[in-house]
Amino acid sequence: MKNKIIIIAEAGGNHNGSIKNAYKLVDIAKKAGADYVKFQTFKAETLVSKNAPKAKYQKKNVKKISHFELIKKLEMSYEMHIKLIKYCKKKKIKFLSSPFCIDSFDLLRKFNLDFIKIPSGEITNLPLLRHIRKFKNNIILSTGMSNINEIKKAVKILKNKNRKLILLHCNTEYPSPVQDLNLNAMLTLKKQFNLDVGYSDHSLGINVPIIAASLGAKIIEKHFTISKGMVGPDHLASLNPKELISMVKAIRSTEIILGKNNKIVSNSEKKNISIARKSLFASRDIKKGEKFSLNNLACLRPGFGISPMDIDKVCKLKAKQFFLKGQMIKI
Repeated sequence: MKNKIIIIAEAGGNHNGSIKNAYKLVDIAKKAGADYVKFQTFKAETLVSKNAPKAKYQKKNVKKISHFELIKKLEMSYEMHIKLIKYCKKKKIKFLSSPFCIDSFDLLRKFNLDFIKIPSGEITNLPLLRHIRKFKNNIILSTGMSNINEIKKAVKILKNKNRKLILLHCNTEYPSPVQDLNLNAMLTLKKQFNLDVGYSDHSLGINVPIIAASLGAKIIEKHFTISKGMVGPDHLASLNPKELISMVKAIRSTEIILGKNNKIVSNSEKKNISIARKSLFASRDIKKGEKFSLNNLACLRPGFGISPMDIDKVCKLKAKQFFLKGQMIKI
């Protein structure tokens, strides 16, 4: 399927710092049929101060450690990146990751990834955006927690003819309340910036990504996990493996359902044209030489005779034979 929706299975930090868990996440994403499996690249020291507070959902899901300690546990080493990229190649699924600082971006840049995804929290990180501008990497920019003016500033820095830039509409709450999802904003981004757009979803379930796909999202990103019972900040708001499979299947079905822009007669309905449409019939006995008119013609099924669309033309003619009431008209 050409120009299919790109589905990114967002593993994020749901590996909990374990390479074995990360491998399992790759396997789950591949089995589900996702195009990419995405992780996160950061060092705690360059991401968060040691006294930074946790978000409300982080406090709820991980209670006993600080924000810094939480982030530290989810770090991926350089070696872990190498192993994961190699494993993804073996499993024939593409690897992506999100950098949270300049050093992380430079690390990912070395791997020649199809895209590098800038997370929502970095959209106002001017030094990072200016650094990214120096290179030609294709960028996916997530826009959670940002207003249109902030997005304008980031796009102005990142947009150029040498790279593909895609904007993801997003609500950065885990899970996102439905009243705050505002999917129509995705269409606003497309119109405002003349860029491809997608949707990064943090709502519960799979309904919202399917709706986003039907609205024209070019990318769908969704968090998933090995088990929602695992300890960590994002597991509860992530899809389990079966849900991820269901989401991918539903999005692929949505693509098929959406079809193309042209309005044509489909192969499946062609056989029903003559059954459902009508032809011209004699509404009463018509003598030979009698002029056809609205008074002696009727429109009845089946439709393999003269189309009622030609009734004006027929009404200018005279019958060349006798027609019984209910007989199909021939001229």
